[in-house]
Amino acid sequence: MSAPGTIVQLLETGAPDAIAVGAPEGVPPLPYRDLQSLARRTVETLNALGIGRNDRVAIVLPNGPEMATSFVCIAAGAATAPLNPSYRADELEFYLTDLKARALVVEAGVDSPARGVATQLGVPILELTPHRDRGAGTFSLAPAGRLSGSPARGGFGAAEDTALLLHTSGTTSRPKLVPLLQRNVLASARHIGATLSLSGSDVCLNIMPLFHIHGLIAATLSSLAAGGQVSCTPGFNALKFFGWLDEVKPTWYTAVPTMHQAILARADRNQEIVARSRLRFIRSSSASLPPQVMSELERTFRTPVIESYGMTEAAHQMASNPLPPRARKPGSVGIAAGPEVGIMDEAGHLLDRGAIGEVVIKGPNVTPGYESNPDANAKAFSGGWFRTGDQGLLDQDGYLRLTGRLKELINRGGEKVSPLEVDEVLMDHPAVAQVVTFGMPHDKLGEEVAAAVVLREGKAATDRELRDFCATRLADFKVPRKIVLLAEIPKGATGKLQRIGLAAKLGLGS
Repeated sequence: MSAPGTIVQLLETGAPDAIAVGAPEGVPPLPYRDLQSLARRTVETLNALGIGRNDRVAIVLPNGPEMATSFVCIAAGAATAPLNPSYRADELEFYLTDLKARALVVEAGVDSPARGVATQLGVPILELTPHRDRGAGTFSLAPAGRLSGSPARGGFGAAEDTALLLHTSGTTSRPKLVPLLQRNVLASARHIGATLSLSGSDVCLNIMPLFHIHGLIAATLSSLAAGGQVSCTPGFNALKFFGWLDEVKPTWYTAVPTMHQAILARADRNQEIVARSRLRFIRSSSASLPPQVMSELERTFRTPVIESYGMTEAAHQMASNPLPPRARKPGSVGIAAGPEVGIMDEAGHLLDRGAIGEVVIKGPNVTPGYESNPDANAKAFSGGWFRTGDQGLLDQDGYLRLTGRLKELINRGGEKVSPLEVDEVLMDHPAVAQVVTFGMPHDKLGEEVAAAVVLREGKAATDRELRDFCATRLADFKVPRKIVLLAEIPKGATGKLQRIGLAAKLGLGS
C-alpha cells in the first residue's frame, strides 16, 4: 500500500478491528472502522452546515479522546484550529478574528468564554456531544443556532488543502499564523513513525495538550499513520501517570522535559508499576532535555530515551536521536529525521560541520509560509531553506547540537552566553532539580546572566554555593551574577520553561 496522501487515506492504515483511539479509566476503545465512519459523518455534517475544504474551524475542547478525534475528523474535510481552552476572552477574540474562523466547536453543556466571544464576533457555534459509551472519542456535532448552506468545496480534503492552523507563541511579538497542509502533517507523521519504528502493535499514552503541535502530530497522527493506538488522557497529571501507565500498558509516551522530571519525582514510590511497564522507548521534545534527566529516565525505566527536535512550522519533527543500536547522544537532538537540516550564516551561506550558525531546514513537512505576513516570510525563508531561529552546529557524525534560541542568547557586554550551557552545568549540582538561565537587564552591560533554580526535595544549597559551583566550570562572564531559588519556575501552556520575559516576571532588572 502506498503512503497515504490525505488524512482520510491515513485512517485506512489500521486494520478495521484494530484499536485507533483509547482512553484510560475504563472507557471502551474506538476501532479504526468506527473512526473512519466518524470522519465521514463529521465531514457530511460540516458540509450540510456550509463548511467545507479550507474553511477554518476553531476547536476549544478539554484534553481527551474527543479532542483527538475531532481534530482528525474535522481536518479530513476542513481546516482545524485547536485553541487552548484556558485562554481568556481577549485572547480568544484575537485568535478567532485572526483565524477568520467559520465556526467554533465547544463541548455541549460546558460553559466557556469562547461561547461569548464567538457570539460577539458572529462566529457560528457547533456543539460537540461525547458518546464515550460507543467508543473513546465518539461524538456528534450540532449547531447551537440555525446554520445551513452549501460549501464552496465539500467532501474530503486533498493533499494541498489546509489541515491545521496554529499560531507561534508570540513571546516578544504578535503571534504568527502557521498554516499546515494535509501533505505537511502527513509527512511529519510518517517521519516520526519511521524514526521510532512505529507499527500497529504500538500504543502511545498521550499526556501532551492537544492544542499544540507536539500532541497533535507526534502522539496522535503518527500513531494513526502507523496503524497503532493513541490513548488520550485528560492532560498531564503526575499523580495519575503511573495508574495510567499500568492500565493502558503503552509501548511509549512523549512529553516535554518538565513532565519527565515530574514523573521521575514520583517514580520511587511506583517501582512495581515501573517494573511491569512495557515501554519500548520514551520520547522527549519541544524543549532541551538536560542530559542528567535523560540518564535518570533511562536508568529508572530501563528503556531508551529518544530526544527529538520540533517546531510548529515544521509540522513538528525536524531531527531526532535514533533508536538503538544507533547512538543516542545526550545533549544532542539527533540527526535529520525527515527534512534536510543545515547550518547557515547570516548572509545565507551553508556552513561546514562543526561551525555554529542558524539551524535551517527544508522538506515536505515544512509550512509553505506564514499567512498574510510577507515580512516574516522574507526573514524566515532563504534560498528554499526555512530559518528556525535556533543556533547550533552539526558534529562530524551529523548530530545536531543546539546552543540556544537566537533571541534567547544573552548578550553580556558583547559576550554571547548560551543559556543551555549554563543550564547543563547547574543541573550537575546534586541539589538542583530544575533550572532555567536567562538574561536580565543591566545598565552598563545591556544584559547580565541570571538563573532560576528549583532544588531537589530534601536538599539545600545557597545561591552563593551554586555560583561558586559554576565558577569552577564556566568562564567568568558566563557565571550567573544572580541566582533565584524558587519553589516552581513559571511555565508556558505546554509545560515548557519560559526564558524570555522571566526577568520581568521575577522583578529583576536595573
